Amino acid sequence: MSEITRGLAEFAVNTEYEDLPPRIIKETKLILMEHIGCALGALTTDKGKMNAAIGRRYGGPPEASIIGTNDIVSCNSAALANGELMITLDYSDIIAGGHDGTYVIPSVLAIAEMNMASGKDLVLATAIGLEVSARLARAVGRHNISIEDIQRQRQGKMGNTGNAYSNFGAAAGAARLMGMDINTTHHALGIAGHLCMVLSYGRWGADGHNYMAKYAVPGWQSTGAVTAVLLAEMGYTGDLTVLDNPERGFTFFTGYPNWYPEEITKDLGNDWCFDFRLHYKPYPCCGVFHSGLDCVYDIIESNDIKAEEIESVTVYGRGMMGPLDDEGKPVSKVPSSISSAQFNMPYNISVACHRITRGVEWADPETMNNPDIINFMPKVSIKPNPDYDKIMAEDPLSALSKVDIVARGQMFTVERRYRKGTTGTEARPTDDDIIGKFKHNAERILTKNQIENAVDALTDIENLEDVTELMEYVTV
Repeated sequence: MSEITRGLAEFAVNTEYEDLPPRIIKETKLILMEHIGCALGALTTDKGKMNAAIGRRYGGPPEASIIGTNDIVSCNSAALANGELMITLDYSDIIAGGHDGTYVIPSVLAIAEMNMASGKDLVLATAIGLEVSARLARAVGRHNISIEDIQRQRQGKMGNTGNAYSNFGAAAGAARLMGMDINTTHHALGIAGHLCMVLSYGRWGADGHNYMAKYAVPGWQSTGAVTAVLLAEMGYTGDLTVLDNPERGFTFFTGYPNWYPEEITKDLGNDWCFDFRLHYKPYPCCGVFHSGLDCVYDIIESNDIKAEEIESVTVYGRGMMGPLDDEGKPVSKVPSSISSAQFNMPYNISVACHRITRGVEWADPETMNNPDIINFMPKVSIKPNPDYDKIMAEDPLSALSKVDIVARGQMFTVERRYRKGTTGTEARPTDDDIIGKFKHNAERILTKNQIENAVDALTDIENLEDVTELMEYVTV
């Protein structure tokens, strides 16, 4: 029996727009805005330009757009380029610690444009894809939090990790847009399980985040989901029990250390979970740093403290927030790339203290090479908050942090329990916050008129008859 894999296929085919809870429709629309905006912001970076260039080089029939350009390429080439653009700034929202949207939305968006789907169809397919991804995240242990699991993760004993599981979500959403029946969708999911990435996420982190192939290249995995649905449509058969064999199935060949299959289909379609532990990032860097950055901004803005007045910054938060020396002081390496900058806490604290505008500006070469920012970095110390793990196990939405700043001969202290941008808490962003972030990400690429039209289309996307209208607003 292939109960799990087929159950996901049935969910993808049978769920209708009217079945989506209002909160899920709202979050899906905001998540789409987030990812398209982040893709636009990335286009002025070297990595972003490379991603657009590789999509253009692969080309293909004119089916889908590379966001922010005038290139219309194959749906596969668009998914590759857009997937990489969406992750470049490390600025898109995260679900339970993972960038699920960057592995789901590129495939779904490309197939939607190719099929001239309606806005409602895009929202439905995206919601289906994110939900399937979140269900698989639970199955491999990404949503399950205990003090023991957190501590094992800190010690590097949690084994392999990464978003290989998201390929099922991307394929499920894309199959829905292709109008596939249950049997064909079932085969598409079976193929997608074999066209996912290896779990190189941990390797990238262990090697210091110094190279561009971040998170195992989400855009590349997106091509696997697109290929899966196109092959299934032609009659190509897939592994129908890929999620149903605990000994030789998906977790066997991907290498996930945990497997809780009951999490996948339990209350599927009734209890939506992808919006649990959803965090809209206010800063373009590793989410682990965000609650500390919140504290820093609280202090410097409420007291109008300038960077040159600061003697030291001490951040008490999640343990292992960066490489430390023997005295527990962060190793203040000068960022060598956009990726290393995003995972360098002293750098990001320094950028914040120097009031650099939040957004792609943090990744600009002139920012990364600014001597004032570099010389400030040794002032930053990182220490574990002894209550962090305990509080997080009790409240998975928490991200406990405290910051001490010494300036003007006195100590300024702020403590936060939740990161700005976290849904389900008082720190949830407003719609205007997310719209403002989109506008700022887009302003280097689009005209003001295009940006306003794009915001209107994304805000009211369920009423678009054809998503190609949206794509006209977010391309040049």
